[in-house]
Amino acid sequence: MKKRVLSGIQPSGSLHIGNYFGMIKRMIEYQESSDLFLFVANLHSLTTLTDKEKMKKLTLDAAIDMLALGINPDKCYFWVQSDVPETAELTWILSCLTPMGLMERAHSFKDKIAKGVQANLGLFNYPVLMTADILINQADFVPVGKDQKQHLEMARDIAIKFNNEFGKTFTIPEPDIPKEIAVIPGTDGQKMSKSYGNTIPIFAPDNVIKKAVMRIVTDSKSVDEAKEPKGNTIYELYKLFTSKPESDKMAEDFKKGKIGYGDAKKKLLKVIIETFKPFKEKREHLANHPKKVETILAKGAKKVREVSHQTMQKVREATGLKY
Repeated sequence: MKKRVLSGIQPSGSLHIGNYFGMIKRMIEYQESSDLFLFVANLHSLTTLTDKEKMKKLTLDAAIDMLALGINPDKCYFWVQSDVPETAELTWILSCLTPMGLMERAHSFKDKIAKGVQANLGLFNYPVLMTADILINQADFVPVGKDQKQHLEMARDIAIKFNNEFGKTFTIPEPDIPKEIAVIPGTDGQKMSKSYGNTIPIFAPDNVIKKAVMRIVTDSKSVDEAKEPKGNTIYELYKLFTSKPESDKMAEDFKKGKIGYGDAKKKLLKVIIETFKPFKEKREHLANHPKKVETILAKGAKKVREVSHQTMQKVREATGLKY
């Protein structure tokens, strides 16, 4: 029996190659080997986004992006979070069981407030909504990075507490953390992130991608000087897209002073554009047929609600809410 893997993506704007190699590519692999549950987390975005039209656009765009990049709704559960109202019901039930002390220890809330994000109850209660996302779908594994590791630990604590109080109801989720978490470098050498303004977009026009690639920061070594490939942003990005013999060739050329940074950037640009060209074409088609995307999401919500309904039947019986 396949294990259930659950993940969500917030609708937060255009995707970059760090998103693809850091998360999306893994999801595409999961849909082949596991029962993948993947959703657009628009309820989570509501903690900071209150523009109605922007929310609608970003939600649909996020769904289009994932479908264009290879998420297959016939091979996974793919839906928009707000289309499954049972999740909000479970959030309230779990909130009534969650100790305040556990919530007050959440690092993410403190970090966001320190960065100037306006405090609200939804932001404070974010880990419980995340817990409901996981538990209502009885997920076995949840891929997480460092920033979400504590939230998954909280989800486990809440699930164990519920099971102890009301009888075994929820699967206790396990974290799925890669042994080696690759840090995708941005154009300035730091981790690629929108907050740093150092991203290379996936679906932007070719001239925009070219501008991003050409501004990758390098040292001042000339073409014929030996260069160390390890830690070199151009090389580190290039090997994400190419076979080992191809990336080894660039590494060797750098070491022997056979290639300059300008030509290396051109090679990188070419492989980025070639890799994402079919995805961009598919995205354009989907963007021109939004009703098709909405139908896919509606079917996905219906399919996942069958799972949610079964879980909530158990929860209502366990808590006495079903009389």
